[in-house]
Amino acid sequence: MDMDRRYFLKNSGIALAGFGAMGMAPGFLRQFANAATVTDAFGKKKVLVTIFQRGAVDGLNMIVPHGESEYYRIRRNIAVPNPGKNEGAIDLDGFFGMHPTMSPIQKFWESKQMAVVHSAGSPNSTRSHFDAQDYMESGTPGYKATRDGWLNRVMQFKPDEKPSPFRGVSMTQQVPRTFMGRYPTVAMTNLQTFAIRAGAYTNSVQGGFEGIWQQQADDRLGETGKETFEAINYLKKANPAQYRPANGARYPGGQFGNNLRQIAQLIKAGVGLEAAFTDTPGLNWDTHINQANQNGSRGQLANLLRIFSQGIAAFVTDLGDKMDDVLVLTMSEFGRTAHENGSRGTDHGHGNAMIAIGNSVKGGRVYGDWKGLKTSQLDRGRYLAVTTDFRDVFAEAASKHLSVKKIDKVFPRYEIDPSNQRGFIS
Repeated sequence: MDMDRRYFLKNSGIALAGFGAMGMAPGFLRQFANAATVTDAFGKKKVLVTIFQRGAVDGLNMIVPHGESEYYRIRRNIAVPNPGKNEGAIDLDGFFGMHPTMSPIQKFWESKQMAVVHSAGSPNSTRSHFDAQDYMESGTPGYKATRDGWLNRVMQFKPDEKPSPFRGVSMTQQVPRTFMGRYPTVAMTNLQTFAIRAGAYTNSVQGGFEGIWQQQADDRLGETGKETFEAINYLKKANPAQYRPANGARYPGGQFGNNLRQIAQLIKAGVGLEAAFTDTPGLNWDTHINQANQNGSRGQLANLLRIFSQGIAAFVTDLGDKMDDVLVLTMSEFGRTAHENGSRGTDHGHGNAMIAIGNSVKGGRVYGDWKGLKTSQLDRGRYLAVTTDFRDVFAEAASKHLSVKKIDKVFPRYEIDPSNQRGFIS
């Protein structure tokens, strides 16, 4: 049977139990228990869906500068052929193109729902995956003492009169750096297994329900607890995987596709989701060796981009008109070297490409200042120069899409200047 609002209302008790385990529950539980329905409780929400390509995707082969001859000179073995040639790039604007295996999302470019910000990245020059990911997720590049993540601060500084326990959800085993902080968020690996974790430091909450609910004296909370147990038993028999995507959407197999499908389920269920996070489990973007086979249109990266694009295409198609309220934003900790290496791969670089998709996106454009790929134009002669700070991309998404007013609080240690934003959101 299809997932419905009644199921999510019951299932939300699991997340609430997680909050209770952290000592945050009673007031929050009462507010939720008073709600007649999920929709009445939380109303219509704008949603930001962030996708992290951990490992550093090669942005130069994802969004290809086919109009620059230097690209083909420095990538003789791994370059994506020109548009019009066999297995050539999908032309976007006469200068940039898209990897041919990303054709599933081409329709969103053509309908002007998709934009690219190229040469984006961090002002910090670290080549460490761990440090660069930490800087991007905390929103404070170069500063390791930041305790919370930028999306957690979005939750903190965006007041909500009807907060939901599902305001911030990550489809991960543990709460990611981007959601760590004092605002309670939920991490779940799978709606079927209830591997749900709440907050930054808690264990799986499945085993601790009974003791938590026994402490609640309010009859309504007792009933909510009862529904929680009913939901557990219900989903042992009714498989959430039977959810039927709309509009003919077909998610790819694997955890990445499943994560996006479950985010779509949460959005459709109207549980008050405002920020969702997933990385790309099973997709290793760190392509030092054998990135390409024969040319850049085949091989390891081509296969990764195919699954990545299929997942996003299915998600956007599945949501249909709900994309009026949803923005998808992709990111990676840094880019890769402009020159190929001796193993048909690329090494850790700097500037990269970010993709935005949604009905509020001013699409059909590649945004950003492009300096070029000649040695004199590259950062230290090796890396694509960063001309857009990733925080300006995040800030535009937070302020324009989610209507966050205290944007300076979301990005401490950085002076937000709207004139630095690229204007990719209407």
